[in-house]
Amino acid sequence: MRWLALITVLLSLVLTGCATTRPTTYMVDTKGPYLLDTGDIVRVSVYGDAELSKTYKVDDNGAVAFPLVGPVPVRGGTTEDAAQRLARALANGYMRNPDVAVEIDQYRPFYIQGEVKTAGQFPYVYGMTVRAAISTAGGYTETADRGRAVVYRRQGSEMVKGAVDLDFPIFPGDTIVVQERWF
Repeated sequence: MRWLALITVLLSLVLTGCATTRPTTYMVDTKGPYLLDTGDIVRVSVYGDAELSKTYKVDDNGAVAFPLVGPVPVRGGTTEDAAQRLARALANGYMRNPDVAVEIDQYRPFYIQGEVKTAGQFPYVYGMTVRAAISTAGGYTETADRGRAVVYRRQGSEMVKGAVDLDFPIFPGDTIVVQERWF
């Protein structure tokens, strides 16, 4: 009887030390404005200049390589911020009163790993949930835990990990891990 009690106490201590996930309330609010990051593709419209109006990819440095002005940093800002930055860069000796609009052409991908049929990188669709992401990856394997998943999300310079249910909204750039069930 004493052995059973000792094993129970030791097991609970070990499992308590493994709890490194945060509650889903800690993760970024999904109602805020979308912030640009590496991998996003934006459509830039410069009114009156068809040569500059096209799609551009946000590079690894978080910038858009824009003709005439060079790289313009856009990471962490909204599409409105990006339009203002591009307009200021063009106004600095290249155009008089440039009128620039920026919109998302293609969101950066999300990633899914673990107990799904086809793990990997997939295109993000606005409003996607964990359940939709699993479907995009071909569904579950035979040994998948079908009740929840773990989502990794970058928040500033920190990577946050949270155990979530299947209707949790995901963002572009999120990594979803479907874990194996134990029983």
